[in-house]
Amino acid sequence: MTVTAKKNIFDFSLLKRVFVFVKPYKKQFYLSLFLAIFMAIASPIRPYLIQLTVNGAIGKTIVLPAWVKTVLFGIDLADITRFIIAVTLFQVVFLFIETTVRFLFSFITAWMGQHVVKDLRVTVYKKVLGLNLRQFDQTPIGTLTTRTINDIESINDIFFINHHYHTGHHVLHGLAINFD
Repeated sequence: MTVTAKKNIFDFSLLKRVFVFVKPYKKQFYLSLFLAIFMAIASPIRPYLIQLTVNGAIGKTIVLPAWVKTVLFGIDLADITRFIIAVTLFQVVFLFIETTVRFLFSFITAWMGQHVVKDLRVTVYKKVLGLNLRQFDQTPIGTLTTRTINDIESINDIFFINHHYHTGHHVLHGLAINFD
């Protein structure tokens, strides 16, 4: 038996080569990065506010952080009914903003991913067209086709993995805050 070397799961040199194709879309890339950071910061806010609301409704004493008072525009929140209404209204507005940001993030990353994959396919197609005829004689039938299709689809998966990441990310945030 031969011992095989452990295959590196993440290859920075490959990612660097792929990011050459992202350069024409720098604005979209940085915008999607900003939106991802915003979503990561904003995702635990709603579950936390729900926790505060439920704790206040069942009679537990709640200590509001300064940012909650600032977000709720300094409304007198001594009355629990007023507090619940204020938090509910804020959550409706915040949910609309969060949904809009999530849509923009998904749209921009999908648009950018499709354009990067298109550019990559055009580059690979031009490379295959420029190959020497001897290369086609020496290479088994279907190898070039399989390599180009599978490799480009693997790179395409890089740009669409974020959707799966964010779904799991929000579930974990909600569980962590609600079971704190």
